[in-house]
Amino acid sequence: MTTLTLIAKPDCHLCDVAEQIVETVLAELPDDVADHVVVERASIAEDAALYEQWWEKIPVVLIDGELHTHWRVSADRLRAALLAADPEGASA
Repeated sequence: MTTLTLIAKPDCHLCDVAEQIVETVLAELPDDVADHVVVERASIAEDAALYEQWWEKIPVVLIDGELHTHWRVSADRLRAALLAADPEGASA
C-alpha cells in the first residue's frame, strides 16, 4: 500500500485546491493502482507537532512519509509519483 498524507488547515484556499487535485488524480488512476493508495488527512490546527514542522508550507503532501510537495500540488507530478510508488508495478 502507498500512503498519501495531506497536511492542511481549515479555511486555507491552497489546501482546498490541493484536496481537489488529490481527489481528481485518485479518481483518474487505474483501479489497480488507486486500490493501493490510502489517503490520510491531518490538520496543523489539531496537531502541535505538525504545526511546528509544516505551518509555513501547507498544504503538504507526503507519500509514504516522504515529502512529495508543498504549497502547490501538480496533478501530473502527483500522478507520476503514485504510479511509480505502486507496489504492483501497474502502469497507466
